[in-house]
Amino acid sequence: MFNRRQLRVKVLQTLYAYNLSEDKSLRVFEKKLLGSIDSVYEMYIWLLALLAEVCEYTLVDADERANKYLPNESDLNANTRLHNNKFIQLVQKHPDFEAGVKKYKVDWSFDPEVKKTIFDLLKKSEAYQAYISSDDTSLTAEKEIIKYIYKKIIRVTPAVVQVFEERFINWQVDKEILEAMMAKTLSNFQSENVSDNKLAKISPAWDEDKPYIIDLFNRTISFDAEFQAFITDKTRNWETERIALVDILLMKMAIAELMFSYEIPVKVTMNEYIEIAKEFSTPKSNLFINGILDKILADLKKAGKINKKGRGLKD
Repeated sequence: MFNRRQLRVKVLQTLYAYNLSEDKSLRVFEKKLLGSIDSVYEMYIWLLALLAEVCEYTLVDADERANKYLPNESDLNANTRLHNNKFIQLVQKHPDFEAGVKKYKVDWSFDPEVKKTIFDLLKKSEAYQAYISSDDTSLTAEKEIIKYIYKKIIRVTPAVVQVFEERFINWQVDKEILEAMMAKTLSNFQSENVSDNKLAKISPAWDEDKPYIIDLFNRTISFDAEFQAFITDKTRNWETERIALVDILLMKMAIAELMFSYEIPVKVTMNEYIEIAKEFSTPKSNLFINGILDKILADLKKAGKINKKGRGLKD
């Protein structure tokens, strides 16, 4: 699931694309912003569908083994327990999953080898052998083998990762969010009654997060000239063109949040953009941004432009 920092990164990416584009339509890029977030949920549905395909492949593998030229007793009596994995069956019957498959037209038939690759690696593992040998058919045990398939095979097998990278352009950035959504799903499914379980949400409070990112995106653009003036005033000893675009955008986003996101504490805003700079900009950008924002913040406070609502939000 997205947290606020990850949502800020999505706004940053969209603003970066907006600044480099000749098309300056706010609606077009607002749609792209929401689309980039929705694509993570789409990736999540594709992942769940792939896990279901791996379970289904158990029967294919068993049939192939039984029809070998000289099958042995093990081939003729292959264990197909995974095919009836309780967790996957609950997911497949969940209305949100069914709706997602329909919406995103999920169909892994375009790459039939990917599920075979995963299953071939799985059946050689000690975890799988322990699973098919165990008498524990609890939902907890069923979730454990699915967790293993995701964490120890799908997430780290180059051929599988490549499939996701080719289909989802932001895989490298978004895979951390996908992992959180998968963990939340495994945690949420505690009942063998479908209606008692919940798929992961795109964020814990999307009703609040959606207007927050749209407002942040639009205000950063709408007040661009004013925010640029603040930055220019504090960087007189710098050649403006030498300041990285990402740094400029991060500072403008921070100013927009300081001035207009009334419910977010000043300290949170300052810390979040410094941390984002560490990950997405140059090695010393966080120190540079911290210094400039401190000076701008002092001026904004002096001018009465920090209108935070609530105790301790201005500190």
